Amino acid sequence: NQTPTATMRRRTTAVHRQTANRRTRIAKRLRSLRKTTARPRNDGRPDAVRVMWFARKNEERMTQFDAAEMNDAQTMLDRILEHPATDHDVAVVQEQLGRYPRGMMAVGARCANGCPLAVVTRPLVDGKIPFPTTCYLTGPEIAKAVSHLEADGVMREYNEMLALDPQLRERYERAHRKYLAFRHALALHTGDSEEHIDGISAGGMPTRVKCLHALVAQSLVMGPGVNPIGDMALDRLRGEFDPAVCTCAPITTGQRD
Repeated sequence: NQTPTATMRRRTTAVHRQTANRRTRIAKRLRSLRKTTARPRNDGRPDAVRVMWFARKNEERMTQFDAAEMNDAQTMLDRILEHPATDHDVAVVQEQLGRYPRGMMAVGARCANGCPLAVVTRPLVDGKIPFPTTCYLTGPEIAKAVSHLEADGVMREYNEMLALDPQLRERYERAHRKYLAFRHALALHTGDSEEHIDGISAGGMPTRVKCLHALVAQSLVMGPGVNPIGDMALDRLRGEFDPAVCTCAPITTGQRD
């Protein structure tokens, strides 16, 4: 025979288990509702409908940027997209990365001999995967050189500089806004949603230095004077890698264009 205390404990455990199961079911239902209401589903409606929906959402975010920021971003994007990625570019970058470069729109920077150093990637890969790193470093030699800088503790040095230099912080924050404005212009061009990466740039901006690869990629794609940390890192790379001098490994996908 069980004691009253044991019986009460068993009943309490059963109630707790039922409550937990009910909460789990409610949580699953809420997640399901969010998925169905967050954006138009791919339920057979024409692509144009989804593109218009995303474009409307993106236009609502334009208030984050002033006219000068958007004009600069659009000019930069137009310049890059004048030469969209070719099949050869995609093949070369695939060899560099060891995987297919999904979402690649264009080569944003090349070495002196035309090898891709950094690419521009759309904000929504395969129509469903948010991808905040719009400027992506692909050249194996420059990526290796940047990794050596990170291993030498340069990021700690740059973070200390940000903490002590208000002017550097201000320039770094501007680089963050330029990154967001550029991606926003790209999102308007492609019809991609930015809802899951809204306000997120890359490399730790606007407050920290977390990934020099992303910051160097922005400096290569957008040019000098945009990202001060990326520019400083590029200057320190010169002894090992110089974008103006081709030291890229031979490409096996065919002759370069």
